[in-house]
Amino acid sequence: MTAMRMLAYGAPGDSLDDYGRMAESTTIECFYKFCRAVVVVFGPQYLRTPNAEDTAQILAQNAVRGFPGMLGRIDCMHWKWKNCPFAWQGMYKGAKGGCSVVLEAVATQDLWIWHSFFRMPGTHNDINVLQCSRVFAKLVEGHSPPVNFEVNGRHYNKGYYLADGIYPRWSTFVKTISNVVPGGKKSHFAKVQEACRKDVEQAFGVLQSRFAVVRYPAQTWSKDQMWEIMTCCVILHNMIIESEQEEPVFNTEPYYRQGPLAEVDHQLPATWTAYLSMRQEIRDPQVHHQLQQDLVEHLWRIKGGA
Repeated sequence: MTAMRMLAYGAPGDSLDDYGRMAESTTIECFYKFCRAVVVVFGPQYLRTPNAEDTAQILAQNAVRGFPGMLGRIDCMHWKWKNCPFAWQGMYKGAKGGCSVVLEAVATQDLWIWHSFFRMPGTHNDINVLQCSRVFAKLVEGHSPPVNFEVNGRHYNKGYYLADGIYPRWSTFVKTISNVVPGGKKSHFAKVQEACRKDVEQAFGVLQSRFAVVRYPAQTWSKDQMWEIMTCCVILHNMIIESEQEEPVFNTEPYYRQGPLAEVDHQLPATWTAYLSMRQEIRDPQVHHQLQQDLVEHLWRIKGGA
């Protein structure tokens, strides 16, 4: 209970002396042990990547919103680090001032966080974080669930994420269109894309509102402990999302009884040639541009402007 109060309210360890009847050092030790236990026990279930069934459900939900083939929204948030060691402040102090660590996440409309990558210093922007994350690891290794969809008469075989303007022009990203004339096709696409892209920002807001410990600057001296706290909060956030749904994302049986949940996240690619080929396909700017244009026509046709 003391650990949950520290997570939910961001209370320091010494403020719970009377409540928990424990010393500050004991309270803090129990807090970090609780976070580690949540990550070890529930991490394989609530932080796993979508399997084939999850992917089909996500694609169906996003197709209704006008984005067939979309797997979610991707973005980054910063968690300020108050007690960052002085020797590291040059690496962790970003342009806005103050040290921070970056969280990259992928969320869907129900605010479920399917991907969480937290460890990059606050001096890095979203592109640098993307280069180090494993958001496309299974796709480039050839082990991700198949995604096949058709937009404006063209067939595509890779899902995509909605992203803001800083992300690269890859075939797996769909970005908005800036400086458009109001009332046209591109203006309507930009409006719908930006509205759907807010889901991940809403997930960040809900995460911080539920767990004040990540809303306030981190008090720890260790970045590994920051990772444990943030990962624990993401897992508990997904637990709450599941409990609020009429149809749970996962079965209520223990995760170790289900085959897909026990699989190792990292697998070797089939062949080195296939790995390089898929990596090149992901970074294809021509497919990015063509997909964006097809979605512009698709959304305009749904609106009835064709």
